[in-house]
Amino acid sequence: MIEYNNLINAKIGSIVSFELFIVIIFALLISLGIDLIFGELPTRIHPVVVIGNIIDFFKRQFIGIKNRLSGLFVVVCVYLTVYIILYIIYIISSLNFVLLVIVFTILLSSTFSVNMLLQTATDVKSALDENIEKARQLVSYLVSRDTDELSESFIVSAAIESLTENITDSYVAPVFYYMIFAAVMLIHPINDCIFYLLLIPMFYRISNTMDAMLGYTTDELKDIGFLPAKIDDVLNYIPSRIAGIFVVISAYLLRLDGKNAFKIMLRDARKCPSPNSGYTMATTAGALNIQLVKKGTYILGDDNKSITRDDITEAVKLSRLTMILFTAAVILLFTLIYVIL
Repeated sequence: MIEYNNLINAKIGSIVSFELFIVIIFALLISLGIDLIFGELPTRIHPVVVIGNIIDFFKRQFIGIKNRLSGLFVVVCVYLTVYIILYIIYIISSLNFVLLVIVFTILLSSTFSVNMLLQTATDVKSALDENIEKARQLVSYLVSRDTDELSESFIVSAAIESLTENITDSYVAPVFYYMIFAAVMLIHPINDCIFYLLLIPMFYRISNTMDAMLGYTTDELKDIGFLPAKIDDVLNYIPSRIAGIFVVISAYLLRLDGKNAFKIMLRDARKCPSPNSGYTMATTAGALNIQLVKKGTYILGDDNKSITRDDITEAVKLSRLTMILFTAAVILLFTLIYVIL
């Protein structure tokens, strides 16, 4: 097995391992490239699908406990199980450095989903160009509302809401935690740092998946889903607000209404039931000068112009640039930290 101290070359004075710095940067860029070029891994081997099956298993074990301890048991058991599986994969793949890099980048790419996020919204736009019934069906996979009778404007709104809400979950948050831990590794390198660099964003994806599967207030899930939902809220608190700021910057660069984007973010972001999702949705509504509406739940933005299917295209451009700028910013900041050290 590779001696990882050779990679880290523990700090000599104020010098931090250049090898570790390069691995951290290029692993992120290569994993992003994998996601953009190839998209999602096959369902049967996709880590998020495996995580979902593990969550479902422990849900069935503890759902009978009619208090919030059930959620705690699920969280602990799922984290521990994934930790063990991931460490076994790490031990096996570390027998060969090239294999380790391949496995690491593929698994890291599974913690975010840029390709699918952007493509799904584009598919709704294409479906609207063909047949509204097809568009309604596609949107039904994205949002938790009845789509059978949705008009075109509400379909467009739902597609943009799903796209922009998931800027945080699908990219900004896992990369944020990856880079935060990477910065810590530069300052205080530890053994098996490659393993922990992968574990941190993977634990974020676990938390996000548990919230998606359990975090509801139905009679069945209100107890077992309470803690997973709160963990997800806490983990997304800072990334969602960072993402909102980058949406504003992207709006200015795309010559959209950046000033209004910032105004609507401050005014409407807290109107959503989630404490975090509104920071990218409301900002996008402001940038495009449209209203995003979920009947009976929230209205984001001002009705300055009619929402049309072309707004999906603009929202995709805005979301793409937001993620590009965020990536560039975290790499630049990480590089500055390395240089200063």
